This record gives sequence, structure tokens and C-alpha cells, in this order.
Amino acid sequence: MTNSQHSTDVILIGAGVMSSTLGVLLKELAPDWNMTVFEKLSNAGEESSNEWNNAGTGHAALCELNYTSEKPDGSMDISKAIKINEQFQVSMQFWSYLVSQKLIESPQEFIKALPHMSMVQGQANVDFLKKRFKALSDNPLFKGMEFSEDPEKLMEWIPLMMKDRPVEDRIAATKIDTGTDVNFGALTHKMFDHLEGLGVDMHYNHSVTDLKRTSAGLWEVKVRNLESGTTETHTAKFVFIGGGGGSLHLLQKSGIPEGKHIGGFPVSGIFMACNNPDVVEQHHAKVYGKAKNGAPPMSVPHLDTRFIENQKMLLFGPFAGFSPKFLKHGSVMDLFTSVKADNLVTMLAAGAKNMSLTKYLIQQVMLSKEQRMNDLRDFIPNAKSEDWDLVIAGQRVQVIKDTEAGGKGTLQFGTEVISAEDGSIAALLGASPGASTAVHVMLDVINRCFPERMQEWDAKIKEMVPSYGQFLMNNQELLDHVHATTAEVLELQDPNQTSGKHLLKQA
Repeated sequence: MTNSQHSTDVILIGAGVMSSTLGVLLKELAPDWNMTVFEKLSNAGEESSNEWNNAGTGHAALCELNYTSEKPDGSMDISKAIKINEQFQVSMQFWSYLVSQKLIESPQEFIKALPHMSMVQGQANVDFLKKRFKALSDNPLFKGMEFSEDPEKLMEWIPLMMKDRPVEDRIAATKIDTGTDVNFGALTHKMFDHLEGLGVDMHYNHSVTDLKRTSAGLWEVKVRNLESGTTETHTAKFVFIGGGGGSLHLLQKSGIPEGKHIGGFPVSGIFMACNNPDVVEQHHAKVYGKAKNGAPPMSVPHLDTRFIENQKMLLFGPFAGFSPKFLKHGSVMDLFTSVKADNLVTMLAAGAKNMSLTKYLIQQVMLSKEQRMNDLRDFIPNAKSEDWDLVIAGQRVQVIKDTEAGGKGTLQFGTEVISAEDGSIAALLGASPGASTAVHVMLDVINRCFPERMQEWDAKIKEMVPSYGQFLMNNQELLDHVHATTAEVLELQDPNQTSGKHLLKQA
């Protein structure tokens, strides 16, 4: 039963890092706009943004090998790495602005300096890593990266990983000290606390059940109060769907043409968490390896130092799993109900193209703990089963759509923004690099949906993000300034480093 109607300027669906980022940006650009947020769970940041549901890596392509590839002529393609690094720098600048303006406090509660490393084994992989290092280290964005095959140097960098390793193992690594560990859950809470202080209406335990366009051009959103069971109707000029895996169903309900022929395939993640503090203290880095043959990009193995609630932890993974749920707190019917008449052929084509992925997921689901431990021992040769526990991470819905390059049913590994032609509604779909590039992605949403306001807002955006509209790799002076100021404001000094200088200043 509908018992009330409300009107506002902006509705944000989902209380994750994307909605909080867009909300803060819009409040800085248009402080007089009224804003309402709906979240079906009882708190903010409880799905993909939650610190236990993601790897906590500040994705800047410093260590992720899947962001670079070898061309047919043998040269290294680093274009994707450059793009992601530039986008992460946008996030760093915006977070620095929030802290410097005292809109949020205590940056150490959501970001810490942490070395990022890549580690490979075998001659062919060592040759690849050396080539990758040369290509990246020649670019100013990756200045400060080191490469080594020397076992003594590697023992200095990653003692836990080198101890008891067979001497005949051919191993190499790169290391750069300007990496970060980011607690996106804590960041999300800080931004929503700020928005609540500005009078934004936050509605937890509220599930959006439908949305449609009115004859007046507004969006009418039906929302069910999960505590009282009542249904409310809210109208808004602009709606952002930032509900993680749940965004696809709401995009379909909107009926916009841009949402047609799009499907989603859910992949869950499993990490192994170390429960032995003595082991945790022996490792201080995020170390990424190479994905196994046939494994999807989101399954690149990595051994991560994490800081959650200011406690140092050690996680390894992810191992892929499968559940038809689109959200960790979703329904087992999510995948089936996402199949519509307009995307049926797309979904069937994706199934036919990705039999190897299906086989891989089945194999991953069937792994025993000891089999997972054997994968971990590629990183930590003497790892003991009793020191590690399984942790179920979040759900990621990979976008499936028709593309010119891939044809019908192409599986997309990345972050996608879908927006209506008139800019009245936008939805975020997809996965990694996700939260790390949230500010860049939300500025793209703003540019798409409010083009008539961009000239008016340009100066304010550049105040929040000094590099906006520029490429840092082409402006050394600005790059140095951004590195120095973000390091200073965000207090990015690694206590494990002997130097007293800020790490990003060293870059």
C-alpha cells in the first residue's frame, strides 16, 4: 500500500562508495539541490564497498599484470595501465580535497601507504616482467619502480615469500613504494556522514521496487520500507543507480533504450585470511602474480597486507566461486530474473563463448582447502593450513553486452556507465577497477548527465581535482605537485620505510 509521496532533486540508489562519491561531488557543485539516498541494508557500504568484500587495493596499475599485455611484435602495451593510473590519481586528489577542506577527517582510517609488487616465476614470465618494468619505468607515472631477480634483494623485499623457497626457482619481482591499501568501507561511511550533516535524507532498510518516467519528465521511484512494509513514491529530476550487482535489475525496470541487450554474470570471491599474527608481521606489501591459463582477469592471485579497523591482516586470493545471486545479500533468483526478451540472445551467446570460464568456475568451486593451500604455497612455500581460514568476499556481476569488436554476448571485465540520452538517469555496472576509479567514473556521470552545467562547474571541479581535463603524464610539474600534496594531506608515510620522507614525494 502506498501511503506517501515525496519530491526531491536527486535520488541515489545504493549506499556504496559510488553513490557517496557522486553525492559529495554534486553537493559541492550544486549545494542547494535536495538529495535522497535509499539503501536496502541497514547500513552504508555493506556490499562491494565493504572492506571484507574487496581486495582493498588502490588500483593504479603499479602491480596488476593484467593491465599490461604483450603485442604481437613483442613490445609492451601499457595504455590500459596509464589510463587506470591517471584515473586513480583523480581519486587521490579528490580525497585530498575532502580532507584539506575538513569535509572528512582522519585519512589514516581509510588509506595507508603500502608497497605494490608484481612477482612471477619461470623464465618466460621473468622476461615478460622485465619488459613490462622497462616500459612502465620509462613513464613518469611509474617513476620509482624497481626490478630485481637477485634472491638477496627479494629476501629483503618479501622475506615471507622467499623463506624455504627452492633455490632453482627462477623468480623476479617489481616493487614501487607509492602503492596504497584503501578501506573503501571506511571511506564510504565518512562521505555519507558528511552528506547527512548537510541534510541529505538517508533511508536505510528501504528497497527500490520500481521506477518509471512520468509525463512531466521526472522519475517516479517506488520504495518499500522493509521495517514497516509500507510503500512510498518519490519523484526526482535525476536518478543514479549505484546498487552494485542489483543495478542491472533496476536499469531494466527503467525501460530506457540504453539498458537493452545488456546482461550480467555473477562471480563470487573467496579469500584466505591468516590467523597467525607472527606470519602477518613477516609480510608488508600487496604482491600480485599472474593469472593461470583460462582464468578470468579478476582471478589474478595476490598476497595482500590489509589494514581493517587499524588492524594489520594478511589475505590471499581471490578464488572464484559461483552463486546466481547478484549481491552477497541478494536472491538465488537474481541471474534468472535478469534474463529478458531483449537480452536473451546476448546471454545465450555469452554462454556459448565462455565455456572455458564456466569450466574454470566449476573447478574453483570444487577446490578443497588443501588445494587452495597449494596455490598459496606458490607465494608462501612453507604456509601451514592451520594458519589460514576461508573468508567469503563479495559478488561481482560482469557485464555482458553486444560489441563491434567481440560480437554478440561479449563478457566485459571492467566498469560500465549506462545513461539515458537526456541525462536524467544513469547506472553503474561491472567490477574492477571499480572503487579505485570512483571519482573519475562519477565525474563522467556528471559530464554525461549535466552537460549544460559543465562550463559553470569547471572551476569548482578543478579546485577539487587540479588535473581535471589534463594528462598528468604530460605535465611533470603538475604530476610532482599532485604527488606531493596528496602524500602530505593523506598522511601517506609508510612506517616500515626507513626514510622520513613521504612516499609519494619520493616518486
